Amino acid sequence: QVQLVESGGGLVQAGGSLRLSCAVSGRTLRSYTMGWFRQAPGMEREFVAAISGSGGSTYYADSDSVKGRFTISRDNAKNTVYLQMNSLKAEDTAVYYCAVKITSSAYRDPRSYNYWGQGTQVTVSS
Repeated sequence: QVQLVESGGGLVQAGGSLRLSCAVSGRTLRSYTMGWFRQAPGMEREFVAAISGSGGSTYYADSDSVKGRFTISRDNAKNTVYLQMNSLKAEDTAVYYCAVKITSSAYRDPRSYNYWGQGTQVTVSS
């Protein structure tokens, strides 16, 4: 049974930083792409970032919304993926989810991911 547990969310002022963690159990991460998504109230779940199994390739949402502010990384020895979020804005407020992608399908599509965490709330006050 694969389990993903996110942590690190919370309330932060605009301009602040948070570091999200996603600890995975039940499967070794080394071979799989990991992704972070977010979902704001009334909105669809959207892609934030992904990282390849080795950590050698990273991908971010196309828009300028996260590029240059968010950094995805992983520690395969700890079976953990991270999302460092800097210069946070009110529009970053959402529930953030991590997910594991077992197949080679599109990393930006949430339907490509096989296992999901329960999410962690990030609230940025302006």
